[in-house]
Amino acid sequence: MVDYLYGIHPVREGLCGRRQPLELFVEEKGTGQRVDELLALARERGVPVRQRKRQDLDRLADQTHHQGVVLSMEPFPYTEIEDLLAEWQDSGKDGFFLLLDGITDPHNLGAILRNADAAGCQGVVLTKDRSCGITNVVDRASAGAVEHLAVCQVTNLARTMELLKKSGFWIYGLAAGDGAQPLFTTNLSGNLALVIGSEGDGLRHRTRELCDGLLEIPMVGKIASLNAASAGAIALFEVVRQRLMAVMK
Repeated sequence: MVDYLYGIHPVREGLCGRRQPLELFVEEKGTGQRVDELLALARERGVPVRQRKRQDLDRLADQTHHQGVVLSMEPFPYTEIEDLLAEWQDSGKDGFFLLLDGITDPHNLGAILRNADAAGCQGVVLTKDRSCGITNVVDRASAGAVEHLAVCQVTNLARTMELLKKSGFWIYGLAAGDGAQPLFTTNLSGNLALVIGSEGDGLRHRTRELCDGLLEIPMVGKIASLNAASAGAIALFEVVRQRLMAVMK
């Protein structure tokens, strides 16, 4: 199987990411500084370049706006959870993982992965069932950030949470209501995993039970909730803020 990335930013990250790019397709007479930069990156990595008619690129990109460039890639390489933990242990740093409990919308998933990369997450865990996997739509929505992230796909999220606890992680789920504590007054130092639930139902009951705590984002307006990507961004960067403050002390 072959994956296709399309659009200037996803293609650039694909040419610089972890997996092997196979061939870069450029629209005939495609010019401009951004396209020229992609051609230079392709040459550096020894990636063949082929000019194609616009309708050919439309077909490869499923009629999605591709900005005149499409990159064929090896299939996305999911990371085993054991390998992710081994990489964290070798790093000597505090762990920071993101667990997703049933995110099904590829645009939401892409936005969450972009936030996770920007916040310095060392890995993201998805469920195989009732969840979106890594697709070209997800890649584009992440602006190519997924090409730099270690992403695990697990059959049993509860088992993964138990494994993380045994490895020394504290696990906090984003959820409002009874038993939840304010996000901004919770100590989020040390080895930490955040859990974001599905767009409609939030965290599943078993997932909530296995969390060490639930975190609530204060809401002072008329709307009582945020979508998964927005809530995740706030929580991820609260972790970043606290860790930066600790370094500055």
